[in-house]
Amino acid sequence: MKKLVFATNNQHKTEEIRAALEGKYEVLNLEDIGCLVDIPETADTFEGNATLKSSYVVEHFNLDCFADDSGLEVEALNNEPGVYSARYSGSRDSLDNINMVLEKLEGNPNRKARFKTVISLMQDGRNHIFEGVINGTIRTALSGSKGFGYDPIFQPDGYEITFAEMDMAQKNKISHRAIALKKMLDFLKGI
Repeated sequence: MKKLVFATNNQHKTEEIRAALEGKYEVLNLEDIGCLVDIPETADTFEGNATLKSSYVVEHFNLDCFADDSGLEVEALNNEPGVYSARYSGSRDSLDNINMVLEKLEGNPNRKARFKTVISLMQDGRNHIFEGVINGTIRTALSGSKGFGYDPIFQPDGYEITFAEMDMAQKNKISHRAIALKKMLDFLKGI
């Protein structure tokens, strides 16, 4: 089975991607390859941050790699938290970040939001970009205990439940990451 490095230390993301790619690729994360560096995400776009991470692994470990950057964009907050989603409140605590979004939206009838993922696949010296978006709304209170990040307040369009109320298999079929990942897989199959 072909190996692909996923430039992350996030176990939740690793599990999600491994489940989605099961039987197709052996997915290794940064810990698996001995990369203990916290790769800086200093770009101001999802694409820029994803490319910084995938480039780092290729440059330092000489392995084909893909990296993603994802975030929540809330229409009424000028698409915040965006690239700062993981540290929106100033900390990496998901509950603090969720509470900040809920506080900023309090009383605002516009609850439209979207999750966006951009994947940078560095393969054979080339950078390939894949994007996935899922639209939805921000709930006024948390609901569900599955998932991670903003999942307890994000209800995807066409569903009556949040991402945090879905099991991983259901979320993997519709999520922003799944959409971007499918585009990457379709690309890889065509090579």
